[in-house]
Amino acid sequence: MEVKNFAVWDYVVFAALFVISSGIGVFFAIKERKKATSREFLVGGRQMTFGPVALSLTASFMSAVTVLGAPSEVYRFGASFILFFIAYAFVIIFTSELFLPVFYRSGITSTYEYLQLRFNKPVRYAATVIYIVQTILYTGVVVYAPALALNQVTGFDLWGSVFATGIVCTFYCTLGGLKAVVWTDAFQMVVMIVGFLTVLIQGSAHAGGIHNVFEQATNGSRLNIFDFDMDPLRRHTFWTISVGGTFTWLGIYGVNQSTIQRCISCKTEKHAKLALYFNLLGLWIILVCAVFSGLIMYSQFKDCDPWTSGVISAPDQLMPYFVMEIFATMPGLPGLFVACAFSGTLSTVAASINALATVTFEDFVKNCFPHLSDKLNTWISKGLCILFGALCTCMAVAASLLGGVVQAALSIHGMCGGPMLGLFSLGILFPFVNWKGALGGLLTGITLSFWVAIGAFIYPAPAAKTWPLPLSTDQCTQSNVTATASPALFSRPAIADTWYSLSYLYYSAVGCLGCIVAGVIISFITGHERGENIQPLLIRPVCNLFCFWSKKYKTLCWCGVQHDSGTEQENLENGSAWKQGAESVLQNGLRRESLVHVPGYDPKDKSYNNMAFQITPF
Repeated sequence: MEVKNFAVWDYVVFAALFVISSGIGVFFAIKERKKATSREFLVGGRQMTFGPVALSLTASFMSAVTVLGAPSEVYRFGASFILFFIAYAFVIIFTSELFLPVFYRSGITSTYEYLQLRFNKPVRYAATVIYIVQTILYTGVVVYAPALALNQVTGFDLWGSVFATGIVCTFYCTLGGLKAVVWTDAFQMVVMIVGFLTVLIQGSAHAGGIHNVFEQATNGSRLNIFDFDMDPLRRHTFWTISVGGTFTWLGIYGVNQSTIQRCISCKTEKHAKLALYFNLLGLWIILVCAVFSGLIMYSQFKDCDPWTSGVISAPDQLMPYFVMEIFATMPGLPGLFVACAFSGTLSTVAASINALATVTFEDFVKNCFPHLSDKLNTWISKGLCILFGALCTCMAVAASLLGGVVQAALSIHGMCGGPMLGLFSLGILFPFVNWKGALGGLLTGITLSFWVAIGAFIYPAPAAKTWPLPLSTDQCTQSNVTATASPALFSRPAIADTWYSLSYLYYSAVGCLGCIVAGVIISFITGHERGENIQPLLIRPVCNLFCFWSKKYKTLCWCGVQHDSGTEQENLENGSAWKQGAESVLQNGLRRESLVHVPGYDPKDKSYNNMAFQITPF
């Protein structure tokens, strides 16, 4: 494959991204030096507004894997990828209306604190360890995969970009904390949009206009979006994307520490919800840009597919190869696109490092050393950022040695996200579930999701279920296709063509539903939780939506949790035991210092149990 090297201006544009990102970290380190507390560092003092948080959320979850991978998906499988706009909408609605109110009002810093409030410490620690492992692994791959794709097409230095990403992210996370992460993400989101728009404008001009793009996409069957086939083995249909995609994204979004940490950094719950809804607009914009990029790329290569012809070696290289083709005579613009791709990487890595530092500090350090000074807590938080920055960079190096396992590593986020979603759903939606049901459900969900995913990796689904749409090499001037021997046939177990062939978008649904079903069954077998022992703020009374006509049935579904006693409303409006002074709990959450007055709270151990929230019946 011919590698087209960067010009000087490409390196200048790319370097500017790293310099500005680092500068934002330095700015907040200087600006906030007099507020050097762990609270300021980890959650921005809970005084962020919705604008930058919304941009930060969008940038973090639209990683370079999305920038490079989504257009490739559209190019090979068609524009049905646009149906993710339905999944994104459901994800944001469920997150903002179901999960966020519980997390925000309880005043937690780590989402896994909720699991201790609702269940106990073992459940909390189990979930925290799973989150740390999956995030380090995923973040390493997010750094390495796009760097490899760009290196093989543009000649951009592989290890230079890997280490630069790790060092810069660690630098501004350590200096400026969450505020630096949020504002740097906002800047990087702008870079991503500008990079995509540049590609769209130049690419559509090369294709002869948008009309030609759509005409050629229609002729190539790329616009057959709505496929209502119910077969769960089909890779992408309306149901796999809208239903399976909702489970997948909700598992890695709705209960993810990185998301919730930035939402609870907002100064009010209203700002947190606005951040999520404006973030939805950003997700839609990135999605539309990615889909149009894929269609334009198809119009460019419809008669000579560089992947099938062997010009490139992997589908992830399609987008950078396309960019180098259309900007061949325009120095600086390829660098802008690479900056766009690495903006996604930087924002994802920075958010992950900050979230990892937060959960480790809140879930382990503070429990083991509860009486450290605030200054020392801040330095420990910064040290954790450096540690996890180094670990994520090392994981990127390890990813280069994994070969075909890289694809499996990318799936781990979804495989772990489903059981995590199920675990939090058990706590928030099912008042009768006890800690044994929660822990058993988590283990069951993890087992099921890993079983199906690893089985699919060992026994790939039949080509009929996953084969791309037709790709032509008829007009290639020269073909690098080499004859390859047919793969050796080996016996496939019967389960390989059913269970292991399940669409990858259903992995999270399998883990989530498996966790919920097992958790409910185990709770009834071992003796369900008494609702009187559960503080109403830890449960969302969603049954009110379905039993609004009958107070009797609503009370029955509450399982003894006294949502109707007025206590919850008093907690929210008057503060009661959950408020200190005249500051409302809706403004700043459950203050740590106010919790020392709550019965059952041990200030020395800084831990809670369900008895801490027991309500005295009227």
